[in-house]
Amino acid sequence: MWALHYLQVVGAARLRRSYEPYIDALRQRNAAWLEAPHEAASYLMGDTPLLMLKHWLQPSAATTDRLEALIAGNLEHPARELMWGSPGTLLAALFLHEDTSESRWAELFRATARKLWSQLQWSDEHQCHYWTQDMYGTRSSYLDGVHGFVATASPLIRGRKLLDATEWADWQHCIANTIRRTARVEAALANWPAYLHPPAARMLMQFCHGAPGFVVCLGDFPGDELDDLLVAGGEAVWAAGPLTKGSNLCHGTGGNGYAFLKLYRRTGEARWLDRARSFAMHGIAQTEADAQQHGQLRYSLWTGDPGFAIYLWDCLRGSAAFPTLDVFFTRPATPPAPPT
Repeated sequence: MWALHYLQVVGAARLRRSYEPYIDALRQRNAAWLEAPHEAASYLMGDTPLLMLKHWLQPSAATTDRLEALIAGNLEHPARELMWGSPGTLLAALFLHEDTSESRWAELFRATARKLWSQLQWSDEHQCHYWTQDMYGTRSSYLDGVHGFVATASPLIRGRKLLDATEWADWQHCIANTIRRTARVEAALANWPAYLHPPAARMLMQFCHGAPGFVVCLGDFPGDELDDLLVAGGEAVWAAGPLTKGSNLCHGTGGNGYAFLKLYRRTGEARWLDRARSFAMHGIAQTEADAQQHGQLRYSLWTGDPGFAIYLWDCLRGSAAFPTLDVFFTRPATPPAPPT
């Protein structure tokens, strides 16, 4: 639903209906699926994104008050990652502040950031900070672009102006140090493991685990101290080629292609846009082949075709706004001219 309305606002599609009337029924079905009321605040799985969608399409005080309660109540969530934990509601607070300019969202952003700072752990072995995530009955030390360290870094980078200068300076050093200490570099290529303390030495190359997610999440990191690693990460994505898991964002060709779009926006070098568009063409073929095999398209945002459609639109415009990670609320405006 979010993807369809987003595509309409940016001028890529025209809808025959609004999906706002279906949100409350969807919330009820989703709550029954969760079977855990304390997970309602989850940014990617709970009430929070559905209420944010409702706020976008039909704002009300009741909706924002409920969102405030969910975000405030998620500060102590033991997951400490984007999907379920406080880093996800940190991002929600930031989007709400950008949309409304209300001080309560900035205060929630700062409170969440300070709580996360207090929860950092130090690895003597790797000489860097990290978080542990308590999820699905196990404790992990994810570094990646959904559950891990770099996913949490992304909203901190985006919202750094809401923090005191000294707070951001500490965060900037912490983030840069962990990213550099955990990188695996071979020649001109770089990748990152899924975990700081891995149960198995397995390296992946997708948004949710591997270099693509690191490049996307760090694409707006200020300064140039990580540029060599970001470029090396992008080169590794290109060397690996399109994924066989389909065209989706989470673990597919589209998600990996966003790394090239981020590097195009960061460096201005046309080769990154060319590579993004090359992945787009491959992803189109994957989408068509999957639809033919299964007799239908896939409806989800992160693992289906609406997310890939947004990637195609960004390839046309030379934009790099990863859906629901870089952008949530979008208002009608004159779109930027497409790159030459």
